[in-house]
Amino acid sequence: MAEKSKKITVLYVDDEENNLMSFKATFRLKYQVLTAISGAKALEIVRQTPVDIIITDQRMPEMTGVEFLEEIIKIDPEPMRILLTGYTDMAAVVDAVNKGKIFHYLNKPWSEEELDQTIQRAYELYAERKQILETYSKLEVSNEQLEFLLRQKLLS
Repeated sequence: MAEKSKKITVLYVDDEENNLMSFKATFRLKYQVLTAISGAKALEIVRQTPVDIIITDQRMPEMTGVEFLEEIIKIDPEPMRILLTGYTDMAAVVDAVNKGKIFHYLNKPWSEEELDQTIQRAYELYAERKQILETYSKLEVSNEQLEFLLRQKLLS
């Protein structure tokens, strides 16, 4: 779970300003909400600000949600990714899973409760994965230290 002192940082990307305002109004008290009106603006945000969860609309001009998520992976593969769309486009869903490596797919209009639960589950997995990577990193350092000590013992 999230630490009490730190709000989960959620970036919501949609080309419809009303959706951005609605999302921010709904979730601003619970999460640190960042919004972007385009994939390009969202990429700028991710380059400058650590983000835990990214939620993006699929159908946007200039860059689809899947294309945006592919670019995000190149910049920072850590944030959990959620695709939102008002259209049932199976090709987009398949691309989102395969190329955008999404955590979850939701239909618009979104249900506040369902979206909130999805964000919570995504963050739990995000935090768990981070913990595992930190533990793995510590184990690698310990292993290197043990190998060094063993070499020293063998040489003496």
